[in-house]
Amino acid sequence: MTMASRPPEHATGAAEPIVVLRDITKRFPGVVANDRVSLDIHPAEVHALLGENGAGKSTLISILSGMQRPDAGTVEIRGRTMRIASPRTALDLGIGTVYQHPTLVPTLSVLENLMLGASWRAPMNRAATRARLDEIAALLGIALPEDAPLGSLSLGQQQLVEIVKALWRGEKVLILDEATSMLTPQGVEDLGRVIERLRDAGIAVLFITHKLHEAVRFGDRVSVLRQGRKVGSLSPEALGRLAPQEAIDHIVDLMFGGTADRTGAERSRAHRARAPGERMVIEVDGLRPAGDPDAAGEAGVSFAVHEGEIFGIAGVDGNGQKQLAEALAGQRGTEAGRIVLDGAAIEGLSVRQRQHAGLRYVTDDRLGEGTVSAFPVGLNLLLKRIGDAPFWRHGIIRNAEVERHARALIAEHDVRVPGPGTPLGHLSGGNVQKALLARELDDQPMAVIYNKPTYGLDLNNIHRARRAICERADEGVATILISTDLDEILELADRIGVMLDGRMVGIVANDGDAARRVGELMIGVGARA
Repeated sequence: MTMASRPPEHATGAAEPIVVLRDITKRFPGVVANDRVSLDIHPAEVHALLGENGAGKSTLISILSGMQRPDAGTVEIRGRTMRIASPRTALDLGIGTVYQHPTLVPTLSVLENLMLGASWRAPMNRAATRARLDEIAALLGIALPEDAPLGSLSLGQQQLVEIVKALWRGEKVLILDEATSMLTPQGVEDLGRVIERLRDAGIAVLFITHKLHEAVRFGDRVSVLRQGRKVGSLSPEALGRLAPQEAIDHIVDLMFGGTADRTGAERSRAHRARAPGERMVIEVDGLRPAGDPDAAGEAGVSFAVHEGEIFGIAGVDGNGQKQLAEALAGQRGTEAGRIVLDGAAIEGLSVRQRQHAGLRYVTDDRLGEGTVSAFPVGLNLLLKRIGDAPFWRHGIIRNAEVERHARALIAEHDVRVPGPGTPLGHLSGGNVQKALLARELDDQPMAVIYNKPTYGLDLNNIHRARRAICERADEGVATILISTDLDEILELADRIGVMLDGRMVGIVANDGDAARRVGELMIGVGARA
């Protein structure tokens, strides 16, 4: 669905809103999550809701879906002020929600999942359920394997089941929370067509996303939250007048008050200072991570990364990317294969030995695995160098050296923290990630593995992290970038490998056709044996 595809009647905004939120306020200890937020949701319209982490989006949709109750303000449904006391009340009022994380049972069939939540007094009626599924599927223009276990379906199909369930009782308002975050490019296209059919059927869609181009592409109207307040919006008429990039620039200014860090995009692959070199830094040959059913098949995983190259690894989450990253970093054993770093085999080395050899790993679990929340920031910046000189002497920590080192990294990476002695758990997610990047990029690494380095970050911190990745590559660091965000990989990588069922099923150059070819490989089309 594109901006040009919208019928004229959907650009007028003339229809009366079906839902009106007025001056919604919600407080939690120490924070005002929503501060007098007002929002109109119109039938036959896609209303995109944007905002950075902590802007108040989740709280607002929790109130509308009956998960939270506002401290002040009103919710009007079809012109009547209503009290949405529970998710059941929301459903009774015609509001369905598809949450970011799955809510269905993977071991049950599609039909059985759709029957969940029905009254226990009424017997299960498979025929009636099948008929209702066929009715909604026809509305959406989709087909689903009714008797297949939900867990056997692709993530895109599972999400369609979630949408069907959210529309089960004839709901006229559908909330989609980060609906594209785990989808392949083809899955995003399929969802776009479903959203278009929902809109054309007169359903009001509230589309929550952090991807600006999706908001402009799918949305008929856009609203922006910042620090709990609604700071602006674009009407259908305004969106119709703006080119997509002009609309995105306007939204960025609303999100950040004109202070957005745009330098991340300027340091993308196309604008990097140097091309990859000829020297091979990392060679992986037939690697099979140990101890996991998602490990690679008999052939193992093979690829190579040159000096200064960013090698992206794409794939739907859960296809062996984390196992591969842990095997490369030394956190997981291997059943077979070789890992060569600058000409020397390292598969038998420990994590610490690989660290000293110049291989670094930025984990995707920044709080549970990458850092120790109770430890001060200064010590977290040295977690993998404990006992090393000059920070320790004869087993005794040298606090002055630790503090000097920490202050230098805090300044270089703009970690917002009162001082090196602050417990790391007191930092925001973005600042924890900056500290993690600071530690792994310190002391001239030869190669760095990044596993979902920007997941959960706001736009400014995403740009800063991507800029840091590109700058190290410009300095000659061989880079392995694992991400479920295909846009990120397409922006940064020189070549892209695709993981499916624990195997590297293809490697493509990042050229103009890369998105299509990567998307096909992610769903098994064109994958090599």
